Amino acid sequence: MAESKCAGRLTAAGLAVVLLAGCAHGGKGDPRAPDTVKARAAQTVPFTLQNTGSDTLVNLALAWAERYMAGHPAVRISVTGGGSGTGIASLINGTIQIANASREMSQEEIAAAKKNGITPVRFTVALDAIAVVENPNNPVTGLTLSQVSDLYTGRLRTWSQVGGENRPVVLLSRESNSGTYVYFLEQVVRRGNPKGAELFSPETLLMPSSEGITTEVRQNRNAIGYDGLGYVTPDLKKVAIARGSNAPYVLPSAQTVRDGSYPVSRPLYMYTAGEPDGQIKAYLDWVMKDGQELVKELGFVPLPGSSQ
Repeated sequence: MAESKCAGRLTAAGLAVVLLAGCAHGGKGDPRAPDTVKARAAQTVPFTLQNTGSDTLVNLALAWAERYMAGHPAVRISVTGGGSGTGIASLINGTIQIANASREMSQEEIAAAKKNGITPVRFTVALDAIAVVENPNNPVTGLTLSQVSDLYTGRLRTWSQVGGENRPVVLLSRESNSGTYVYFLEQVVRRGNPKGAELFSPETLLMPSSEGITTEVRQNRNAIGYDGLGYVTPDLKKVAIARGSNAPYVLPSAQTVRDGSYPVSRPLYMYTAGEPDGQIKAYLDWVMKDGQELVKELGFVPLPGSSQ
């Protein structure tokens, strides 16, 4: 019977010391062995994290992802916008690991997630102010929350009714899928009553993005809009807001958000499907610590207690 190369390695004493690692079948340590191939594949295939949602957060989330991946080559983070509602729906459906949101999930959304076996866990990752903005040529410098509400519901229709020129007010808003839209509706238009009956005037122009609001306000002297502080460009005029007629008028800034004096400020969130672990937990820990440096750079407000 013909001897194999392995059999040919038997000693004269008949001790069958078969070195399987040197055989064509491949053993432990053989680069062709299944375990070794799997280990190498695990090292070369990066962990991919899908992160979707809030358009307010999208630029910050992209900056976070790029900075984190530069120091963690085994991780790939895909970031897309579409609005808080889109991110939350994707989390409920189990198609992403992290949803960005500029509002809290509703009880109905949480119930839908749990029905799918998902328990959403919320993390505050930054703070933000919603700035009311107008064209630099508009002489109005301050509004009360009630005046902003009355403008957006159509009770007030000209700038002269709030101390400005006799010009019609052009109302700009984000679309209803935006978390910023929901927050502004509940906290400003409905004056802090989420179940209030007030609605945006039918004449309000719904813009698909923060950039759309910025562009229209820049070009239209009669326009008024609102946006996250990080999206307000220097060529727009920020309006000082007062809680009431006898309250001080306060401009949005990192300082006035931190001290609570600016009336329209909010946390920004990331939601995960259950308590995160592994690479997802490591990323969130980084976002809430080292990543706060980028929060400040992009015009948002770092978390209290951070070094920024």
